Order: sequence, then structure tokens, then C-alpha cells
Amino acid sequence: MNLLEVNHLVVEFPSRHGTLRAIDDISFSIAPGEILGVVGESGAGKSLTGAAIIGLLEPPGRIASGQILLEGERIDHLGFEALRHIRGRRIGAIFQDPLTSLNPLNSIGKQLTETILAHLPVTPREALARAISLLQDTGIPAAAERIHHYPHQFSGGMRQRVVIALALAAEPKLIVADEPTTALDVSIQAQIITLLKSICKKRGAAVMLITHDMGVIAESCDRVAVMYAGRIAEIGPVHEVINQAAHPYTAGLMGAIPDITQDRERLSQIDGAMPRLNAIPSGCAFNPRCARTFAKCTSQRPDLLNAGATRAACWLHEAGAST
Repeated sequence: MNLLEVNHLVVEFPSRHGTLRAIDDISFSIAPGEILGVVGESGAGKSLTGAAIIGLLEPPGRIASGQILLEGERIDHLGFEALRHIRGRRIGAIFQDPLTSLNPLNSIGKQLTETILAHLPVTPREALARAISLLQDTGIPAAAERIHHYPHQFSGGMRQRVVIALALAAEPKLIVADEPTTALDVSIQAQIITLLKSICKKRGAAVMLITHDMGVIAESCDRVAVMYAGRIAEIGPVHEVINQAAHPYTAGLMGAIPDITQDRERLSQIDGAMPRLNAIPSGCAFNPRCARTFAKCTSQRPDLLNAGATRAACWLHEAGAST
């Protein structure tokens, strides 16, 4: 059974000028122990999808329709208190900037033990021992001493390790990691990705890894969902999506990545920009930027179609399609 299932999720933002649809009918699942990467340009809806799953949509944003199931249990319609108990205990969250996740006025130890005591039936002494063990597991040296330190006494990479320890404190089954390596230098990025992968394998937790970095996706994920304008453009095994992209948008993303095996003076680029939410074109949202557009692309919006080893929302993969 899948650990997480998202079925036909729609997220809307009411405004004075009408309702803006930021997430438009997306569906995907994550199995236990699997890392699913979610990638796309800024504004594609990656972080909003994660926020909807965690139950942290900023008002007036709301889930307008669809379902989110965690271990077969629907959680998208739960109230604030019920969701608060699920967050931390069953779903852990790792955010881009660790300073926004840590209280500067409390020691690392206090924040960890408070989280553990809130979700697990343990004594304060046991909570402290578990907190030290978590810091050790996430690669923080001299954990027994550093547990009494404050966030400002840690480097950026070490703070992110503390945030990962916090996310794991109550042994959640699902971890939503939103750009967890963006603010870190490349060498620290690699360490954090290795840590996430080992934790996933060791604990059997599922990870939803949100990023704009295809290098991070290639290094860490089992499958990848490529988002564009609030929809999933392509989803499939990471190796297939990267090496044999079935959607023109995915192919454009791949072409914009430097390749050390090729001698190229210029990288490929995708002309134009992602449309605003109040100006999504009819048909396929990518059609104004696509070099392979034909008549149907401008009038009818494609659902995900079988495209070899992946599934792509592109009419090119409809039986009998013409270009």
C-alpha cells in the first residue's frame, strides 16, 4: 500500500478579481521507503503542494477539492488540532531556511525534547537521550555537549542537520523536504542529500523532496514529478525522465543543464516565462513556449498519458498524434 496518495488535488486562492487556481487537479503517490522528487520553475506549485499535504496553507489559500490520504486515512479535511498531532508524529517537515524552523531563544536540546515529549510516551530523561542520539545520527559531533547550544552557535549546514533531527524526532512515516539544500554550499548539499537517503533506507520513511535543482533530483530520488503552472507535466522513474524526457518542457529543463561530456558554447533555453495564475492559456499551459505545438495543444488540455516508462501530459503521446 502507498504511504501517501494525492488524488485530484485542487488548491485555490479567492481574490477580489476572482478565484485563482494554483494547484490544478494533480495526483501522485509515494510508497514506503521511496524518495519522490518534485521539480519545476519558481511558481510551478511545488511548495504549495507540500504545504497542502502538511496542512500549512496560508489563508486565503484552501483545498477546493481532491483528497490526501496518509496510510489510507484521509487527512485533507481534518481540523487544525487534528492536523497538529499528525504533523511531527506522522509527517515531518524540513524547510529551506533552518533559522525559520528553529527558535533562537531556546537551546537545541529544549526544542528537540519538547517535540519528542509532545508526540511520544517517554520520560524527560528518555527524551533527552533520544535527542542526543538523533543529533549523532544526523552527523553532529560532540552531540552531548552541543545539545545545550543555541541555533546561532551552529553553522548553516549544522542547523539544517538539527532541523532534520527535529523532523525525525517522533519517527514520522513521511518527510516533506522543501528545498532543504538550497541555502547550503555544494559540499554540504551532498552531505545532506546522503543523510536523507540513508535515513529513508534505515527507517523506511517516504520522502517528498521539493527542489528546482535537477542535480539533487538525479542524485537522491527514485521517481520525479515535473510540475508546470500548477499541474504535473511528467512523472516517472528519475533515470527515464532525465535521460529520455517525454514532455517538451522536461526536455527543455534537461537541455539547460551543463554536460561535462559535451563541448557546447551555449546552453539550450526555453523561450518565454511561466504564465501568471490569472492568465493560464487554454489547452496545454505550456503551448505558447513549445516548439512542437499543433492544433489540439491550444484547444484541449491533456491529462497524463502513457509515454514509455513515464507518463506525460502531452498530446504527442496520444495514439495517432501528428506534429
